[in-house]
Amino acid sequence: MMSMQMSEADSVVKVAEWQQTYYSSDSGIQSGATTVRDDESSTDYSGCKRYTGSTTNSTTGGPAAATTGGGDSAGGGAESPTDLDAQFSLTRAQRVRAAMFPETLVEGEAAMPIQSDPTQQSNVQRLAEPSQLLKTAIVHLINYQDDAELATRAVPELTKLLGDDDPLVVNKAAMIVNQLTRKEASRRVLVQSPSMVGAVVRAMTTAVDMETARCAASVLHSLSHQREGLMAIFQSGGIPALVRMLSSPVESVLFYAITTLHNLLLHQEGSKMAVRLADGLQRMVPLLKKSNPKFLAITTDCLQLLSYGNQESKLIILANGGPEGLVFIMRNYNYEKLLWTTSRVLKVLSVCPSNKPAIVEAGGMQALGQHLTGSSQRLIQNCLWTLRNLSDAATKQEGLDGLLQILVTQLGSDDVNMLTCATGILSNLTCNNSRNKTLVTQFGGVEALIHAVLRAGEKEDVAEPAVCALRHLTSRHQDAELAQNAVRLHYGIPAVVKLLSQPHYWPVVKATVGLIRNLALCPANQAPLREAGAIPRLVNLLLKAHQDTQRHASSAQQTYQDGVRMEEIVEGCTGALHILARDPINRGEISSMQTIPLFVQLLYSYVENVKRVSAGVLCELALDKQSAELIDAEGASAPLMELLHSNNEGIATYAAAVLFRISEDKSSDYRKRVSVELTHSLFKHDPAAWDMTHSVPLEAAYLTDELDGSYPPYGYSDLPLDTLPLDPDLHESYIPDMTFDPRQAYPEPL
Repeated sequence: MMSMQMSEADSVVKVAEWQQTYYSSDSGIQSGATTVRDDESSTDYSGCKRYTGSTTNSTTGGPAAATTGGGDSAGGGAESPTDLDAQFSLTRAQRVRAAMFPETLVEGEAAMPIQSDPTQQSNVQRLAEPSQLLKTAIVHLINYQDDAELATRAVPELTKLLGDDDPLVVNKAAMIVNQLTRKEASRRVLVQSPSMVGAVVRAMTTAVDMETARCAASVLHSLSHQREGLMAIFQSGGIPALVRMLSSPVESVLFYAITTLHNLLLHQEGSKMAVRLADGLQRMVPLLKKSNPKFLAITTDCLQLLSYGNQESKLIILANGGPEGLVFIMRNYNYEKLLWTTSRVLKVLSVCPSNKPAIVEAGGMQALGQHLTGSSQRLIQNCLWTLRNLSDAATKQEGLDGLLQILVTQLGSDDVNMLTCATGILSNLTCNNSRNKTLVTQFGGVEALIHAVLRAGEKEDVAEPAVCALRHLTSRHQDAELAQNAVRLHYGIPAVVKLLSQPHYWPVVKATVGLIRNLALCPANQAPLREAGAIPRLVNLLLKAHQDTQRHASSAQQTYQDGVRMEEIVEGCTGALHILARDPINRGEISSMQTIPLFVQLLYSYVENVKRVSAGVLCELALDKQSAELIDAEGASAPLMELLHSNNEGIATYAAAVLFRISEDKSSDYRKRVSVELTHSLFKHDPAAWDMTHSVPLEAAYLTDELDGSYPPYGYSDLPLDTLPLDPDLHESYIPDMTFDPRQAYPEPL
């Protein structure tokens, strides 16, 4: 019985000690008494373990630990638990107060640190910075509420004052409203008051002093950074008022007006049309004469936003001297953001048939070219696209030597957009311009273009302009023969012939056929072209194209595939075979493929150029007696006699030569009849010419009337999408303005 009573007494003591250990002071919110880490031990919490001076610590904070600790303390003579608890509760409270409310400490008073290692922070020290941030946030919330309440009370009165008849009153009211917009809370109150925004707009419009106009413009500028503010400005008629401010002599008013309009154009639906109707473009273009680069960057971006997809806006920019001002900026400034925004406007204008020549005449090609070697990739890409669109109007421009050399260098790029632009520009600038052809050849353009073709693979946007440029470089300039040989020496012939294989993309095929014809003009290229399989590929293409034209002959309309007329493919393939037939081995291969009946049939074509090239290839094939007999057996004499009377001198000359060659083995009566016909029709003014027919350079007429086909300009979309210069988090993505011309037709025959 006594033992039971003693046991119960011990239990009561243990519970009391345990409660005192954890709950004697407070919950920890005020003092942190139960959550302070014991910096001298590796255990989790020190509340139940500071009672003992023993080095043996229990890993649990329950009653057993308290009992063990009490026994050890009694044995060791340590301080009582109550005294220790009071001491540490005091230091914890001081440290918490110092961390969260340092301003409440008495001067000279400091919390006693308890950690033995000064390099390690206690929990309270770790909480010090977040606690201060929390307190600051609470203060801001209180101030925010105060600002909002103040603005709410002031708005009705300020609205009345802004409409006062006294300019001085209006000025003071505008200054106060401007001050209110500096605080976020009051600014949000203002945007929710349409009457206030309308009053600011009216005050700006009717202001008799520049300070009032400046304050009002500043207010609208501040409000335009919020979508609600943009809507309020738009609905209050703010756009016409802001457009009028673009004529202000005060720089700050100009800045506020243009930036506010810029934000409206970016984010407020209907703003573009409103700016156009308010004659905004007519006022913005003259601002290009300003000298502040940042101001000009915003202005040019506004011009781009207004002109993109709107032909009327492009014409207004042209009428107000926009191309000249934009080119001046590209030539004389080095602020990257300004150059980028300006190049975007030029890119939009470069697809306008009216603006294009104006930009070129203002020196746009040279100005854009000087930025192709900089470090800004987005600027380089915009300049390249713009040059690409302008290049067909710049074929007669001089002073492009440096640009041509840079473009040849950029053909080594692995970027497909850069390759597309560089090849397209070179294709256009070498069209019918013998000087540019010579320069590009001397700069190593042939080798670079061949490598571009090899890397292009199935990318028609690169292959087509690259082959067109090679076709231009291999004809009609002083280094044409050098270029023809260079294609062979740089192993380009197999790659070029391979482009004729299936599947056919007809613009590439058309350009390749013309290039093969030019390459065949060099005798050293005849065998490599034959070995690469050019002849059977050309014959197959000819048959396919001719069949397509025959199927549509009854409809009296030309046959197009991928924008290319099949008659052009017929003409090109026949012309290439004509030049290839100069080689005796090639002649035999062409004849062996049963092509003579087709060539004779083409003499009846309604296309004059097809008649010319078919008569030309028959002229070469007739050099072989067996082929001449086949030509005669196919009934070629009748159409050839008819062609003797053609107004085209080349056709008549070829026809006469074929007739002469197929009549060599005929009877004397037949030769006499042919002689009389030729004398009366073709050589009536010069009978002696009949005796020289076989020695006349018959291909001369074919070569002299051939012009390079201009690679037609059409636009492409930028990848990646451009980002806008101001407020990048709010600005919407932008797709550049480009046009696409599906015709893909060359104006001149191959």
